[in-house]
Amino acid sequence: MAPRIHERTRDRVSAVQVLYTSELTGKSPSELLDCGLCLVAREAPADEAEAAEAGAFGRIEEGTLTDYALALIHGVEANQAQVDERIEAASENWALSRMPIVDRSILRLAVFEMFNCDDVPVSVSINEAVELAKGFGGEDDSPRFVNGVLGRIARSMEGDGTGAVGVAGADAAAAGPVDALVGASGAAACVQVGV
Repeated sequence: MAPRIHERTRDRVSAVQVLYTSELTGKSPSELLDCGLCLVAREAPADEAEAAEAGAFGRIEEGTLTDYALALIHGVEANQAQVDERIEAASENWALSRMPIVDRSILRLAVFEMFNCDDVPVSVSINEAVELAKGFGGEDDSPRFVNGVLGRIARSMEGDGTGAVGVAGADAAAAGPVDALVGASGAAACVQVGV
């Protein structure tokens, strides 16, 4: 049986799709939502042949977005200047405009979530963004790039007291400890939950 995709993972996929479409069309995310130009991802079917055809995140079909997906989309839109500033500060030698659109959309979503969604641990936001980059990334090294930028932002959050990297509350018991692994280049190679 195919593993179930967590509801918030689907919400993030939907939000990235809207943010990406916004970049491609030059229309604001709100304008896309008002026009009803939204897609939602559903779980891959239980049948293995259909699941393979559908891809890792399931089929894309018309539908309505959840409250969480809408909150992410509107939040990124309302805070885009601040979010972009944080991404540019953490992305060494990369101008935001040079990044692949899908990577930029994933980073914007994750940075907004890291700073504004208190019920989501920073490590979960990073892990989810890396998974999105694996599934949709614009380049072969998209997951590593996304993880490196978000890892630098997470370390800066620890240093300035705006947030703590880790798992808090009820999620701590379920997820276990959080470790950031640093690669030979000095950049965070990955953030693993439950190591």
